[in-house]
Amino acid sequence: MATVLIAYGTTEGQTSKIAQHMAARLEQQGHEAQTVLAGDAIDKDLAGYDVVAVGASMHEGRYQREVRRFVKAQRAALEATRTAFFSVSLGAASDDPQEHARVETVIGEFCSDCDWTPTMTRSFAGALRYTQYSWLKRKVMLHIVTKEGGPTDTSQDFEYTNWDDVSRFADELVEPLQ
Repeated sequence: MATVLIAYGTTEGQTSKIAQHMAARLEQQGHEAQTVLAGDAIDKDLAGYDVVAVGASMHEGRYQREVRRFVKAQRAALEATRTAFFSVSLGAASDDPQEHARVETVIGEFCSDCDWTPTMTRSFAGALRYTQYSWLKRKVMLHIVTKEGGPTDTSQDFEYTNWDDVSRFADELVEPLQ
């Protein structure tokens, strides 16, 4: 049985939903999993965890500040254990290979800036939350999505996350420890 911490940052809730799904998957397999907002774990003792996964949602090519602060503050502890970073973005849902390359570039830049080399990384498609956006953000997102050929009905939200992929990632976190 592994003990896993999933620290994350979220803006509209999809990264939280992914972190909770991962924790539930791990617990179903008999592991102990805890989720926490990265900002609340900056001073947390990580010594008791076999795996630490860090997740963040990408907005305008950046991740949440509290995730960056967490990784920088905990870098020594992260280097001493098995770690993972997962990115959540609409870019990962795109059919454009250049968008996927851009996501991978942002992940690499984030890890490099934090001077951290996670054991594994993954990118998950996020969600389009039209109903939660401000008027201005809804217009901006509608413009972007229209260019991509995506859904333009702003009266509903659209989720692109592949939950089977999230489950596989959770399995891979603990696979070498079994």
